[in-house]
Amino acid sequence: MRKMRRNPLHALAFGGLLLAGSAAQAASSLVYCSEGSPAGFDPGQYTTGTDYDATSETLFNRLVQFQRGGTEAQPALAQSWETSADGKTWTFHLRPGVKFHTTDYFKPTREFNADDVLFTFNRMLDKEQPFRKAYPTEFPYFTDMGLDRNIARVGKVDEHTVTFTLNEVDAAFVQNLAMNFAVIQSAEYSDQLLKQGKPGEINQKPIGTGPFVFSRYQKDAMIRFKGNKDYWKPEDVKVDNLVFAINTDASVRMQKLKAGECQITLNPRPADLEALKQDPNLNMPSQPGFNLGYLAYNVTHAPLDKTDVRRALDMALNKQAIIDAIYQGAGQLAVNAMPPTQWSYDQSIKGQAYDPEQARALLKQAGVAEGTEITLWAMPVQRPYNPNAKLMAEMIQADWAKVGIKAKIVTYEWGEYIKRAHAGEHDAMLFGWTGDNGDPDNWLGTLYGCDSVSGNNVSKWCDAAYDKLVRQAKATTDHGQRVALYQKAQQLLAQQLPISPIAHSTVYQPMRKSVQGFLISPFGRNSFYGVANQP
Repeated sequence: MRKMRRNPLHALAFGGLLLAGSAAQAASSLVYCSEGSPAGFDPGQYTTGTDYDATSETLFNRLVQFQRGGTEAQPALAQSWETSADGKTWTFHLRPGVKFHTTDYFKPTREFNADDVLFTFNRMLDKEQPFRKAYPTEFPYFTDMGLDRNIARVGKVDEHTVTFTLNEVDAAFVQNLAMNFAVIQSAEYSDQLLKQGKPGEINQKPIGTGPFVFSRYQKDAMIRFKGNKDYWKPEDVKVDNLVFAINTDASVRMQKLKAGECQITLNPRPADLEALKQDPNLNMPSQPGFNLGYLAYNVTHAPLDKTDVRRALDMALNKQAIIDAIYQGAGQLAVNAMPPTQWSYDQSIKGQAYDPEQARALLKQAGVAEGTEITLWAMPVQRPYNPNAKLMAEMIQADWAKVGIKAKIVTYEWGEYIKRAHAGEHDAMLFGWTGDNGDPDNWLGTLYGCDSVSGNNVSKWCDAAYDKLVRQAKATTDHGQRVALYQKAQQLLAQQLPISPIAHSTVYQPMRKSVQGFLISPFGRNSFYGVANQP
């Protein structure tokens, strides 16, 4: 076996509610002004940061987790792991003494063990698994990454040892298990829900092993969590009450932050940056974003099924004007399908020049009639990769009108937006990504591979030659070979243009100076373990 181990208050005002009295004042609290409501509390079902911040980053753990503020996978519910000589069998040694949450709806009778790992992954692997049959659910990230096909079986050696047997070598396997969709659920809780005939409550009344315990949720208003007094790493629980105050309006979030109604928030509007930096009560840490904001073309819808049409629409975009207006100095032009900070990025790809006249000629040559109508979807929330999707859509609409294309702007509530995009209802849509695990496959496979056409590959683009390259790269552990294969794949993407890359943004994280220990995640997650509020 080859060893792979990694070294190891105040009254709270919110939405008109005041927690007063000595008990509330003595308890430490932290309010986070969040940008949207989670679609649910079963992280395996979802793919967005809004869902993950409210679930996997607060309520759950994974076998391995990324270092806070970094990209290294470190021990979590697994203390150590090793792989076989052929790279196809992974053995994980589980942490003893870990407790699942105790709530008014579930009281565990045992500690975390191998049965919970088997339940978690078999539910995603097997549609005939009893809980999966009782509560039919899809796991888009798990399948987008091809893990449903590559994991041959998950085995129990003993109470604290599990094995994963793969069909093919996966160079990013441990990194993948550190991702948010791979949280460990309670097998005992699932059995209770089955007996009660309420399996769907796993998505409404969550039970995890994480640093916070679910308390209450009011959609579009708030989520309340309590510090987990039985957490296996007690030094990471520094507040008694954590509140997500939900508001989609960035200006309202900033007002609440400046007034002290919340202590930390995200995604400030570029126009607000200077004023936030000048506020003596705030800190404004920032770092280059490991992200990409882009426009995706649904290649299953005519006329976007033609490469020349996609090339023309890309050429018609005045991307620099869009970046100047939307990012206001906090973004850089994107020319490739992933950020330049991702290893294997192909520096030779330069992108197309803005040329509306040539774009009009290409559209005519492709047989696209003047006045052709397509839908252009704009997300309803701010994301790290796109601070103002509505304005961006309006600018794209104006650019395309100049070459004879009529774009109808469409939007939905965020959860519905993602659901309908996965179903392929759009023609073109604004989308984006913040890397999840530091591996190129998280971009080139997850967003553009054939395995992902029912999920995060919202272009619905499936190219056999491209897919072969990405699969080969994932199945070798030779770094040089992986780089060469991924760069060939990037060249194919640049030729076929299933997306128009637009921008990489700088990430700013405004917070009160009372917040201690918060670290910006390169993956765009907001984690509150290890974070204190000390007014």
